[in-house]
Amino acid sequence: MQSPADILKGIWTSAGGDAAALARVQLTGEEPQIPSSFRVAVAGQATIAAAGLAAAEIWRLRSGEMQHVTVDMRHAVAECRSERYLRLDDKPPPPAWDAIAGVYRTGDGRFVRCHTNFPHHRDAVCKVLVCEAEREKVQAALMQWKGEDFETAAYAAGGVVALMRSYDEWSALPQARALAELPLISIEKIGDAPPRPWPQGDRPLAGLRVLDLSRVIAGPVAGRTLAAHGADVLLVSGPELPAIPWLTIDTGRGKLTTFIELKSEAGRARLRALLGDADIFSQGYRPRAFASLGFAPEEVAAISPGIVYVTLSAYGHAGPWAERRGFDSLVQTTTGFNHSEGQAAGIDGPRELPAQMLDHATGYLMAFGAMMARVRQAREGGSWHVRVSLAQTGRWLWNLGRLDGGLNTPDLTGEAVHAAFIERMPSGFGTLKAVQHSALLSKTPARWSRPAMPLGSHPAQWPARN
Repeated sequence: MQSPADILKGIWTSAGGDAAALARVQLTGEEPQIPSSFRVAVAGQATIAAAGLAAAEIWRLRSGEMQHVTVDMRHAVAECRSERYLRLDDKPPPPAWDAIAGVYRTGDGRFVRCHTNFPHHRDAVCKVLVCEAEREKVQAALMQWKGEDFETAAYAAGGVVALMRSYDEWSALPQARALAELPLISIEKIGDAPPRPWPQGDRPLAGLRVLDLSRVIAGPVAGRTLAAHGADVLLVSGPELPAIPWLTIDTGRGKLTTFIELKSEAGRARLRALLGDADIFSQGYRPRAFASLGFAPEEVAAISPGIVYVTLSAYGHAGPWAERRGFDSLVQTTTGFNHSEGQAAGIDGPRELPAQMLDHATGYLMAFGAMMARVRQAREGGSWHVRVSLAQTGRWLWNLGRLDGGLNTPDLTGEAVHAAFIERMPSGFGTLKAVQHSALLSKTPARWSRPAMPLGSHPAQWPARN
């Protein structure tokens, strides 16, 4: 079984990182930290450390100054569950899930998971089942369906659901075979451009401008991470787009936030104007949706030569499920994690991982990939495309191996987290208590210099560079 240091080395060198830099990283703590048969704690620690080391390397390139990076495993796990430890005016988060979200049995004895936190996804499930949005009625309707047939029909109707599969069942699918041919992070040159110099600033990413077009956890965590190292991150949303308020607060730390209606030509023109001065474009919507608006990777590279374009998908950019919607909980369900955790716990049915680790780890890999691509841009020019997916992160996590007895680990309590890893800060919502960033840089400490604000609080423009 690989050590945390070897796992980090694999991530770092796969993206072109200099192996000598790894000597400046210290990983502390031991697994397991939370109850799981999978190595979720080290997955969080290694991906956070990779992003932290990338920031430190950028600082070295900008200033000539080396620094050390330390990531404690327990702190990393807390950060990978940051949404559950957030407090707003000392109040805990409300229930995270819609009333009909979750797991159901189907008529053929299988299990399916429905993700209905967005109204249009809930409506799609109810339309397919021809029932009201009540848990008992959804369950009764699903007893008339085979699990895989419902999964197919729900996706066709615009819903997001997952059939619980064993790892062997998942591995036999064409989508799993397509993922096996892809790297954990794909970084590809997609256009010619001269190298962009590093702007002036006293932090690793100071002066870099990031457009963040993402929702929920993974993409927003990437933007939050880039902001923690000094980037100007502008979160672009739409006034009609559904969002999950508690996640917006937690992942909004350090960001500006604006509304742009991309269905209008005026809105698309506004985004094109912002792109002209952007360094990184990070998006978590389906690729075809953005291409239809004129913002495919090659189109963005033409608008802003030298851009780093980051794409997040649920199931990867190749294979028959490349356009399929998905969230962490669904990817866990369909790729074997829930089945295997349930087996390890001795239960008949799914058991979730004790963190949305596919989301969080993928978010840190997005930030890491964006920084490593920006290093290559500064060195050799070009426009670059970074691609990650929840399912590919899941494949990587699975291949880290299993922990005997890991499910017997006591859970990490909110009291322990609040005693060790919480900072207090103002926001546009009230006073926040939130998990501090767990990558500790010795010369340029990570921090969020802007408060979390309600969506659409700022104009659609970049702040002046210092």
